[in-house]
Parts: sequence; structure tokens; C-alpha cells
Amino acid sequence: MASVTYDHTTRIYPGNTTPSVSDLNLDIKDGEFMVLVGPSGCGKSTTLRMLAGLEEVNKGRILIGDKDVTTMQPKDRDIAMVFQNYALYPHMTVADNMGFALKIAGEDKATIRKKVEQAAEILDLTEFLDRKPRALSGGQRQRVAMGRAIVRQPKVFLMDEPLSNLDAKLRVQTRTQIATLQRQLGVTTLYVTHDQTEALTMGDRIAVLNLGVLQQVGAPTELYDRPANVFVAGFIGSPSMNLSVHPVSEGKAQIGSDSVSLPTDAVAKLTPEDNGEIILGFRPEHASLASAGDTDAFSLLVRNTEDLGSDGYIYGDIIADDSVADSAAATSATMSDQNKMTTVRVNPRELPAVGDTVKIHIDPSRMHLFSPATGERLN
Repeated sequence: MASVTYDHTTRIYPGNTTPSVSDLNLDIKDGEFMVLVGPSGCGKSTTLRMLAGLEEVNKGRILIGDKDVTTMQPKDRDIAMVFQNYALYPHMTVADNMGFALKIAGEDKATIRKKVEQAAEILDLTEFLDRKPRALSGGQRQRVAMGRAIVRQPKVFLMDEPLSNLDAKLRVQTRTQIATLQRQLGVTTLYVTHDQTEALTMGDRIAVLNLGVLQQVGAPTELYDRPANVFVAGFIGSPSMNLSVHPVSEGKAQIGSDSVSLPTDAVAKLTPEDNGEIILGFRPEHASLASAGDTDAFSLLVRNTEDLGSDGYIYGDIIADDSVADSAAATSATMSDQNKMTTVRVNPRELPAVGDTVKIHIDPSRMHLFSPATGERLN
């Protein structure tokens, strides 16, 4: 096993001036399950392919353990990849597919069979070894692809969105199997996904990329509780964090026709470039219904509700002077994904009716504040 180090690594594709991955510094510990997450086109697959040797490194270097592999051929890097498509040979049995790389490497038949049977036992594939891929389900085929990587006993596993072709139910089941398997084997793993739910549930640590730039690295709870900037705040979590820009007056955020108290240390960090405004964020579960007379709450016009049995959700528009707030002042600045509406999780037995006006109180200890000028965290 081995650690992985990206040392000021940059990749610029021919014909482009903007790097697809820019000055990446990332350390993956020996045996760690690191998840690279971000929107399409953020550079996460390029990052993985540079480690595999499938993409050229224009600047910087990549190390596996203490060995510089930047210019090394892929076959010499001692890595194994699991792709989005299973890439199985349809004319071969499961056993032959799993052992094919070892056969090419010149291993004897007895050793290959032993390693294949060991991997099959780990993956619960023993009874399928003599079947062809067409006789397997999608989840079983993906496990065969995993087995092909396992039998090689590499230093590093690379997984490029391996669950994308599975249906929702099977995806949940397989991600649990992959996470359990990785901890059982203890192989250093770099896992690429655009699904932040996968990232939160599988990784020891998560690295968030956007436009080729590393935004934040940390444990799932760290990114959820203390996002470093507006991008990470809006990307991590489902439903996503409510984010909107508001004027600041006398230490309070003016939300529509109401005001909400802000921590003095955060307000003190605002600069002239912020133009007297602040980005206020809160997760749907960190707000609650308040009484009509609550002075530290804001008014919300309920546009839609959802009763999920265990949870209830309110979707609404901020109100200013008994009307929906001017879009330029508030709602158009919202950076969440719920159609620019504010989302609040409540007791499903207390859901208001659509069209009602309710007061919303934000838990002050769970408030996230960011600079409009830089997008960086203030509190």
C-alpha cells in the first residue's frame, strides 16, 4: 500500500489556455478512501487520469509513496482502475474476466485461480464464476469489475464514477459494499463522483473541486458543518443550503422587511468591497417555525410543502412589507437549488398551508456567513 501526493499539479489540454486542473496540492494517506467530488467539468476525472498516467502532467509532479510517477508509464504505476462502464469481455466467464490481467502478466494458472477465488469470496461472487457477464445483473457486473482490480493487489485503487450506470436502489446498496470492501482491504483509494451523497457516505475525506481548483479538503462532517466558501456550502448537502445576499445594518441582516442578528466578529470582517452586504446561509434543518411576535425572525410566503412522513419541508419566498421581496434585493441572489426558494425542514404534523405567511427563526449557532466579494467564510 502507499500514499498519493499531488504536488502543485497542473493539466492544460492542447488548445486551451485555462487549466483543467490548476496547481493541485493534495495528500492521500496510506489506506485512505479519498473522494473527489464536484460538478461536471470541474477537473475531477482529469485529476484521477493524471494519477493513472492517462493524462500528461504539464506542471508539478505526482508521487505514489515516495516514488515520482509523473512520467512513468501506466503499467508501471501499480494501480488498478474501476470504470463507469464495466468493460468486461462478453465471451469470457466471470473467472476469466477477473483473472485476465494476471494471465497477461504471466502468472501461472493455479495462482490465478487462487487469487480469483479469494476475490470472489470477498465480493460474494463465488457461485457466478462460471457465468458470462450477460447472465449477471448490473450490480454483479460492477462487482466483477471490482474483483478484476482486487486480484491485482495494487498499491492504489482508482474508481471513476463506478455507480453511475446503476439504478437508485442498487446504487445505495453497492456504495455500501464498496466502502466496506475498501476498509476490509485497506487499499489507498481515489474515488471520483459528481454525487455529493456518495461523497458524504463513502469517503474518509472529501476533496471538492470547482473549475479545476481545489476548494476544500476535509472529513464529511467538516465540510457539512463548516464549508470554507459559498461554493462548498451550496454543493454539499441535500436539500442544499439556503444562501442569499442581504444588506447589513447595525449588526443585523435585513431579510425582506425583517432583521436577523449577526455575530459581531463576522460583521467586523466585512470589507468595503462587500458594499455593506453579507451572504447568509442556513441548512433547512437548522431553522424552525417562530411565533408571529419573534423579532429575530423573517417572514416567508409558503409556495409549496412536502410531507415525507418523517420530515416536512416548506418552500417559500421572503416577504418585505407584506409582499414578496424585490427579486433584485433578495430572491434572485439566492444560490440554493430549490428554484430560488427558501427551504425549511419542520415537523410534518406542523406543516402550514400553501399561501400562508410564517415566521422563520434561524439557529444562530448554525448560521453560515460569507463575504459577497470573495465568497469566503466569515464565521
